[in-house]
Amino acid sequence: MGKVAILSDSNSGITQQCAKELNVSVLPMPFFAGDQTYYEDINLTQEEFYKMLSEDTDISTSMPVVGDVTDIWDKLLQEYDEIVHIPMSSGLSSTCETAIMLAQDYDGKVQVVNNQRISITQRQSVLDAKALAAQGRSALEIKEILERDKMESSIYIMVNTLYYLKKGGRITPAAAALGTLLKLKPVLQIQGEKLDAFAKARTVKQAKNIMIDAMKNDFANRFHDPAGEHMHLAMAYTFDREAAEDFRKEVQEVFPGMEIQMDPLSLSVACHIGPGALAIGCSKKLPELEN
Repeated sequence: MGKVAILSDSNSGITQQCAKELNVSVLPMPFFAGDQTYYEDINLTQEEFYKMLSEDTDISTSMPVVGDVTDIWDKLLQEYDEIVHIPMSSGLSSTCETAIMLAQDYDGKVQVVNNQRISITQRQSVLDAKALAAQGRSALEIKEILERDKMESSIYIMVNTLYYLKKGGRITPAAAALGTLLKLKPVLQIQGEKLDAFAKARTVKQAKNIMIDAMKNDFANRFHDPAGEHMHLAMAYTFDREAAEDFRKEVQEVFPGMEIQMDPLSLSVACHIGPGALAIGCSKKLPELEN
């Protein structure tokens, strides 16, 4: 039985410390601020990032450098026989396609998973991959299982400010101005590879109710599992942990008995939506891991 390494990127929300505890690897995403290059959770902390945002520093995200990707693969292959690499969704970045292209030179030893996930659902894919590897499955088998069930997940995100969506060109200045005037709290949705508008709320309370109702509807009608017996539930946030904890209590009341994992959203996501965002997501448990 070959040893299989599990690798993801920091879009998963898995910190370097958490990666060590899980015995997985995380490729840090690069940022540019001024003339400096930063790497998430390496030389750029959550606190430093939000301080830059508050000072209106021009921060942009980037794909990992090709050499950084192949370097981490080469290092892992000194210890492991194969690698399962789970990058962010191919619908949100070219990172995945680049990795697939690079893997062609590794004779099948690197299997890149294109399972259309990011953040909390990408994190769950990492945990699933780790559990599948523990069962003795090959990297190719793990890739095929994760891609088979790639659409069995859902994320809803409330954006607290439209400023960063406008700054990143995700919405027009006119739409941002109107939304700000009306004090809108848009709720965005990720199902599959795209980030789409889902609903508009006038208050944070209304936005939270919209997200909870959407999750209840997904459990009942999309996954046919109202009680969530075969579901993972997770939450994420940007900057304001206290508000996120309050939201978690509300969600827990609706889904009693379910374990809810909560982590900060990755900085590469936060860069586009700003502080004060709240997110809830779910993914279906893999049948291979239910016993």
